[in-house]
Parts: sequence; structure tokens; C-alpha cells
Amino acid sequence: MGEAIPFPQTQPRGYEWLDGEPAFDPVRHLQLEEPAEVLMLADLGYDAAEVATKATPVALSSPFRMLSDEGAAIMLETARRLRCFIRPAGERIERTVRGGCYRSRWLRDLCLSPEVTAHLEAIYGIEIAPHPMPVHLGHINYEPSRIDVGIDKWHHDTLPLDYVLAVTDPAQVAGGRFEWFGGTKHEAAALAEAGEQVPTERTVAPEFPGPGYAVALHGDMVVHRAGPLDEMCERISMVNGYVATGAAVDEQSRTSDLIGIDDPETLWTEWAKFAAWRSKDRLAHLIDELEFTSDRDAVIAQFEGAIGDAQRAVEEMRAGEKGLLHYGD
Repeated sequence: MGEAIPFPQTQPRGYEWLDGEPAFDPVRHLQLEEPAEVLMLADLGYDAAEVATKATPVALSSPFRMLSDEGAAIMLETARRLRCFIRPAGERIERTVRGGCYRSRWLRDLCLSPEVTAHLEAIYGIEIAPHPMPVHLGHINYEPSRIDVGIDKWHHDTLPLDYVLAVTDPAQVAGGRFEWFGGTKHEAAALAEAGEQVPTERTVAPEFPGPGYAVALHGDMVVHRAGPLDEMCERISMVNGYVATGAAVDEQSRTSDLIGIDDPETLWTEWAKFAAWRSKDRLAHLIDELEFTSDRDAVIAQFEGAIGDAQRAVEEMRAGEKGLLHYGD
């Protein structure tokens, strides 16, 4: 367990802390329990060669308790206080709040909690850190404004690893279930291209016993959604992102999807720092491990691989907005 990039000591322009918040206390606000089941990427149909390049072979867990009753109540109150900052995330999500960890100290400290990180490390089986881009910390989804608008369409995430936390009590929500597809993202893409929906018989909606329960998710690899509501009611969930601390694995991010979604005040700087962190780690490995050789092309290939994340970030920043990927309702 480690820290990829320290959380900024200053807030971006336009962000202010909520007043009157309680201090986050892991003893009082957490109640970490083990999931009953953990599924692997191979269980979803991914082959060994593809799995080997990813952060972890784990796909997702069954729901497990993360917050105590007191912690769940504070999380709900925090999400309600952040409602005034709701905005759409492209065509995929109508009502969401990102950047909440620049506004709520309690949410920030939950999302950076070393206790939660260590708990998720045990599930994923690898060393992880909270995502270096704070826009991926404490992402909150809210119920739509109309019954005919979905909460969140079928998709795989723009980041590698995360958890999905029930903020409102699922027993009090008509519909709006977290659902995942029992197949690969390649299958989901083929279905969408053919104009077909994710088959109901291959959809799983795990039971969340109450607010404060979460599933650990290999977000980039598991296709999932928040199902539609059956009737209008309050429905809130929170997603917190992580990365593997070693940069040798695939980046597994689609940061360019966030252009036009996230606040430019935060996105460009966070993105550059994230790409620099990965390139720094890969360059350090090159310094330590590159052996003497007369093979110029081999050296160039390793060097390009080391700086690839930074080069790609520059190219994607210049290319501009392209939209948030999804596979339909």
C-alpha cells in the first residue's frame, strides 16, 4: 500500500470546503467486512494473455460492508450537501458530482483512507493506491430528473480499479440496482455495434444489504450500470478509484473521455501529473534495468515504452473532446 501522488494541499479555483463537517474517524465510521465471493476476469471470459497485462486478475467482489451506521449516515448527509454541484457527465449520466473531495474533507479522508485501501488490497491481491487524479475520488451519482432517463448506462469505467458504494438504502429504492454483465467488454461492444442490448439472462444484480455496503470492481474490465428506477425516489451511489502502485501494467484509463466532462481547472493538471507519475516509474525501471546492447531499435522501443504515457497524454489533450464511452441503456 502506498501513495502515488500526494493529494493537493491547495484547492482549485472555485472550490470551497463545506462548513460544519465532522472529522473522519476510521474507528467510528468504518466497519470493514470481507466479501463472501470474489470473481476473476477468467470467469467473465477473458483469456490469460489479456489478463496478464492488467492490474489484477480479479474482476469483482460480492457486496461487503464498508461503513458503520454512523459512517453511512454521514456519507448520505455529505452527498445531499453536494447536490448543488450536480452536472451531467456527457450523454451517459444525467446527474453526477465530481471533484467532491475538493469540497468535503470528510469525503476526501474516506477516499484516501489507508484502512480502506488495505482492505481492498486484500481483495485485489496487489498493492494499490488511491487514484492520483482526485476527480476519480468520491464520484457521486444521483437519481435522474425523470423516470424515463437512466441513472447510468452500460459501460466500463475510465479508470482501472474502484468500488461502488450504496449511499442511500437500497431497500428504500424502487429499482436503480447496480448490475454487471457476465461477459467481457469486447462482447458488450459487439452487442452494441449490432444494435442489441445486454441480455437479461447474463445480467447480475447483487443484493446490497443496506447503505454503506460496496462492491470492489475491476472497473476497466467489468461492464456494469445503475439500472433504471421503477418510480422516482432518492437514489445515490459513490465510486472511488484506485491504481496499481507499479506502472509496469497497462494504464487502463480513458482520461481523454473526461474532456468536456470534468472541470478544466482540475482535469489538465491532474492528468499531466498522472501521466508524469507513470512515466517517472517506468523511466526509473529503465535506468535500473537497461543492459548494454548494440541493438539500437530495442533500446528505442524500451525508451518509447517508458515515456509512452506522457506522449499519449499530450496527443490526447491536443486532440480534444470525444465523448464518454458507453454501450447503451
